[in-house]
Amino acid sequence: MNRAQRLAQDAAEAAEVRAYQTDPDVVALRIERVRRQVDWMCWIGIVLGLAFTMTNVQGFASARTRPGSLSWLAAWVLDPTVSLVLLAILRAEQVTARYQVRTGPWVRRAKWFTLAATYAMNTWTSFAAGEPAAIVLHSVPPLVVFVAVEAITDLRDKLTDAVLVAAERRPVHEEPVNAGRRVLFGDYLAIARESWTPDVEISPAWVRRATGCSRGLSPRLARALRAEVANG
Repeated sequence: MNRAQRLAQDAAEAAEVRAYQTDPDVVALRIERVRRQVDWMCWIGIVLGLAFTMTNVQGFASARTRPGSLSWLAAWVLDPTVSLVLLAILRAEQVTARYQVRTGPWVRRAKWFTLAATYAMNTWTSFAAGEPAAIVLHSVPPLVVFVAVEAITDLRDKLTDAVLVAAERRPVHEEPVNAGRRVLFGDYLAIARESWTPDVEISPAWVRRATGCSRGLSPRLARALRAEVANG
């Protein structure tokens, strides 16, 4: 095999590897792995931050009570009560962000309220004592938790966008429209547009049935068709 043949073979192998590396399913799998890593790291940081605030909140709630008394023991319940509500909201947002479903305003208000309550109870004693070092020390964990819970939702949403963008980077080819031509996004959208009637709810499942497109492409097609219908 001469040098030109070796180069041609290397180019063919490289093209085949790249085709698999850029395949939407492979890209989606890689993004899912990154999503799991991001989730775990953020969750660990959030739980550790909330655990740090627990003793400070207990000290705030049990001020002027006798250690071991009923009031002193009940003070330990306050921080977990707030933290569990916050964690429940975050867990729900983990699912809704995956499918890019927007939550209502009360969800965001509840999240901010629980974070504000945790911060206030965690730093009140330090502010009252006028101790800057203690204020900084007790402010950092709640603020890190606040920033993390806002960032993690946006990160999940963008990771989902990354999967959809990967699916758009190459022509889809489930069914040929004409001989020698592959089906493009606009072709599927035209088929869905012709199939839709006012009594039909536009969903990814309906788009797949009507056009025969892939599962990864159907959410984007559904959004595009809904936007067209909404704009008249």
